[in-house]
Amino acid sequence: MQAVQVSTNQNRAEIPWRAYVALAIGIVCIALSAIWVKWAAVPGPVSAFYRMLIPAVILVPWWFAKRPKHLPKQATRLSLLGGVFFAFDLALWNTAILLTSAANSTLFANNAPLWVGLGAWLIFRERLPQRFWWGMAIALIGVVVIMGENLQQLTISRGDLLAISAGGFYAAYLLTTQRARAELDTLTFMTLGIVVSVVILGLLCLIGGFSIIGFSAKTWWSLLGLGLVSHLGGWLAINYALGHIKAATASVSLLGQPVLTALISIPLLNEPLQIFQIIGGSLVIGGIWLVNTQKEAADNKV
Repeated sequence: MQAVQVSTNQNRAEIPWRAYVALAIGIVCIALSAIWVKWAAVPGPVSAFYRMLIPAVILVPWWFAKRPKHLPKQATRLSLLGGVFFAFDLALWNTAILLTSAANSTLFANNAPLWVGLGAWLIFRERLPQRFWWGMAIALIGVVVIMGENLQQLTISRGDLLAISAGGFYAAYLLTTQRARAELDTLTFMTLGIVVSVVILGLLCLIGGFSIIGFSAKTWWSLLGLGLVSHLGGWLAINYALGHIKAATASVSLLGQPVLTALISIPLLNEPLQIFQIIGGSLVIGGIWLVNTQKEAADNKV
């Protein structure tokens, strides 16, 4: 999350190997997010609060030392609004992780490309290519397969539902900050969004009556891992990679996150995958891949 797309005219031969290493490291870091949340075992808004607060302690002083002389007003407002959406995305997703498997929660929350496309179609009246609709249909079939047993009983897991809702808020974040990403540097964009998210998540903890202190050593270490490794380290690495690798290529590579989370959760969380999760998850990832590659396909026709 919170990656800034940077266009580049470099071909594959000119891309430094460090960019691919950084992308791989970033994917591993964010794939660990659900693991840290499970291990922390605190209410979703609390782990989300620390996920943003810990990087903020580092990023805010860094930003003040390097801040630009001028901030575009519109881009700044959009970045701040994006921070609000991102806060609700994390609060819902972290709660979902505690109520369903790490694999399901991560997979459903990564449905954002589908919501982004629908939002662009409904709000901005953008015409969507046939590839998008095929991708969406395949992904939805995958969702039905994953939730097949519950649907037979006319029930839906609360955790799965929260994860899907989190994907909607992340899509709102992406739609809101699309323009801000182009006008703000990476450090400014990340810092503005994080500060707002910390405030919103702190209020959610206060309203919900959730304690933010008095945790065990395991919980504190897990929260540190969530904030430093998964958020700060993960997205700094991915943002670096996006400065050298085409955004379309990187976005498809990021589909490895839910797969890696599912595999890691087997030994670390003792959450073995069921056959319907494997089949349904493959369909969802395939559908999202079609949606993510629609822009690249369109560009190749020009």
